[in-house]
Amino acid sequence: MRIAVLGVGLIGGSIGLAARTRAGASVRGYDPDPGVLARALALGAIDEQAEHIADAVAGAEVVFVAAPVGELLSAVMQALAAAGPDCVVTDVGSTKRVLARAGADERFIGGHPLAGAETAGVEHAREDLFDGATWYLTPAQGSTAGVLYERLHRLLSSLGAQPTAIDADTHDRLMACVSHLPHVLANVIVGQAASLLASESPKRLPAVGPSFRDAARVAGANSAIWTDIYMSNSDALIAGIDELTARLSVVRESLAAGDAGAITAWNERARGEREELLGPGLLGAGAGAASIHELRASVPNRPGVIAEIALALGRAGVNIADMALSPSEDNRQGVVALWIGGDEQAALAMQLIAELGIPVAQA
Repeated sequence: MRIAVLGVGLIGGSIGLAARTRAGASVRGYDPDPGVLARALALGAIDEQAEHIADAVAGAEVVFVAAPVGELLSAVMQALAAAGPDCVVTDVGSTKRVLARAGADERFIGGHPLAGAETAGVEHAREDLFDGATWYLTPAQGSTAGVLYERLHRLLSSLGAQPTAIDADTHDRLMACVSHLPHVLANVIVGQAASLLASESPKRLPAVGPSFRDAARVAGANSAIWTDIYMSNSDALIAGIDELTARLSVVRESLAAGDAGAITAWNERARGEREELLGPGLLGAGAGAASIHELRASVPNRPGVIAEIALALGRAGVNIADMALSPSEDNRQGVVALWIGGDEQAALAMQLIAELGIPVAQA
């Protein structure tokens, strides 16, 4: 398999390393910084250097666009213009609605691996960076080509990731809440603490417990990356800030009223919600250790049908461990085989697929 990686920093370099060693792929890389490209070649993250995006994409079966969020749309459109009809183009950006224009092309499938590190640059790339990581995919319902979705899903699984389908709007609202808003809060908390020591020099806190250190860990994250993220997802982030403000007001009112019972209930509710959100079962976690069931769905040959199935299962938290698409000889229909971990997840998957009007059976 020939792969192109556009942008060979931490994520792009790790994709290249994993694809070469685990998928046996040949990787051609492009980066606007020739020094970065040379380091990627020396570190084994790519097999070949390309001077232009079109050169990197030529002949590729899969293209990963790992450019900064502010440059994603331009890079994706250039990749699609240079890609062949059987090439799947994806990205690794943390916001997805910004790429809505590209979603009209059946060859494009948005992506976002929930993996990374506090360090940046190809010199920190790792082959195992995606092991066990959820890798969100945002196929465009009604347009994504099924055979390309299958190819990308299979490749990501071989890299160690767990591909999960989600629609772009839900993805961006979710990321605003669980990723972007925590960064905003970290900046605010650090600023508030610094204001307490405004007259001190140096502004050094006395010994503090782990709560402040944990909350402040991501404060001041790389502005070259995070300014674009904040701005590209600003509407979802503003909505999250507004909701947070309303929730803080409720807590403030309880404190002002001296209502210890309300504060206790609020704290206990948070404990239960935390366990529910982060415990076993989130997005199919733990399914890998369960028995694997093979489901076979008979699908018509029309754009987007695989996306419909993947999105329906993704919304319900059903993880697809693997998949394979087998078209009929006349290409009018086909059978998609899905491997699902766990009895309950498999039963739910069958129910959801049947509700789409697609015949499905357990093999």
